[in-house]
Amino acid sequence: MRTVAALYVDPRGPYPRMPGVDCWDEARDARLYAGPHPVVAHPPCAHYGRLRHLATKDDADCAPLAVEQVRRFGGVLEHPRGSVLWELCGMALPGHLPDAHGGISLDVNQCDWEHVAQKGTWLYLVGVRPEAYPRMPRRAPTHVVTTSRRTRGRRLPEMKKTERHITPPLFAEFLVSLARAAWCNNVSPVEHAG
Repeated sequence: MRTVAALYVDPRGPYPRMPGVDCWDEARDARLYAGPHPVVAHPPCAHYGRLRHLATKDDADCAPLAVEQVRRFGGVLEHPRGSVLWELCGMALPGHLPDAHGGISLDVNQCDWEHVAQKGTWLYLVGVRPEAYPRMPRRAPTHVVTTSRRTRGRRLPEMKKTERHITPPLFAEFLVSLARAAWCNNVSPVEHAG
């Protein structure tokens, strides 16, 4: 089994329990990751999402660094749908041709991987061929992020604030499988086969 580095992850999330995953959280300082494994990157998004004007933590440098780590080692980066990080780092938008680094982007919804609420997400992949990612069945949400939103005319319960940033285990497995399938410029596909 090929090792994958999970960067900028919450130690209470699913990654620490996954075999073959080398976790880099805030305490280990994911900004220091220097390879050699392909990565699954979950950099902080507050400075790049639609509520960026409310961002108070000084961690804005983590996301562009995570883009560079994905470009160097291959793998996948996850951020909220519409993240301005794409424009800042010149990443291909979902549905567009690959960018200058061979990266492509997908528009997914974490609800399809058993997140309880609609959570539109963009994935940036480098070194991952399209055949590596399967289609997931569409699932209906059971909760909302805030009770001010409605889904299909029904009022759904609000999910706990402490659970909003945790990656669903099925989604984490999907992202790890993408990273394991990655090859990148500094390692040949032949070396990755081992």
